[in-house]
Amino acid sequence: MALYDRIQEAVQFLQTKTSLAPRVGIICGTGMGSLAEQPSGLVKVPYDDIPHFPVSTVESHHGNLCFGELSGQKCVVMQGRFHRYEGYTLEQVTFPIRVMKALGVEILVVMNAVGSVNPLIPVGSLVIATDHINMMGDNPLIGPNDDRLGPRFPDMSQPYDRELIAKMEAVGLERRIRTHLGVLVAVTGPNLETAAEYRMFQRIGADLVTMSTIPEVIVAAHAGLRAVALSTVTDECLPDALKPAHVEEIIAVANSREEDRSSLVLGLLEKLDS
Repeated sequence: MALYDRIQEAVQFLQTKTSLAPRVGIICGTGMGSLAEQPSGLVKVPYDDIPHFPVSTVESHHGNLCFGELSGQKCVVMQGRFHRYEGYTLEQVTFPIRVMKALGVEILVVMNAVGSVNPLIPVGSLVIATDHINMMGDNPLIGPNDDRLGPRFPDMSQPYDRELIAKMEAVGLERRIRTHLGVLVAVTGPNLETAAEYRMFQRIGADLVTMSTIPEVIVAAHAGLRAVALSTVTDECLPDALKPAHVEEIIAVANSREEDRSSLVLGLLEKLDS
């Protein structure tokens, strides 16, 4: 079955579960699923019920698509995401973005847990992405292009919407939540990187290392969505002072910034029409 037809089948199924037409899509990353429980009029659909959806296999990723209203905006929230290292293709990883677009989503908010190679962005920092470097060796747009989904050669001069970045920065100032700006670099994982690799990332201009987000943002650009990404630094990846990282600690740090992270996202939603 063609990608377009699979998207339509998933959308038709979801429309039997809710009549809500979301404007905003939100992806919750590692240790970040609680925001998905907050929408008013919450409707929760397990991923394994949705036609053609992958199933999340990563610790702390719950695996539900949640519909409802947040800060006056109709939203669909991914409670857990998918990764290349789980064995999925990038087309599968980004399938939910295609479904969101077909449901009516115009704005994508992506959250993730990242490592920092910038000594000025320490553990616990909240960072708004300004750009990215794709080093996954793969791209979700490889293969025949379906013009119904987007153009063959989508522009990537502004993958992260500058107006949305400015609005989220303003929310941080208003609510006394410090934010940083940074450039993401994406790798496949699942292993963490070597000191030599982190040093390379520093030299090519990256601040943060992720195993997700960039494929989703590429597809968002292809589909004509405006995107903004908010990262939580859960470990420091400084090549000359590298320490072992532990998943339990990463999740604990992500959880510790839940209140401020949610405040930034909810504040952004309040500002969308201003």
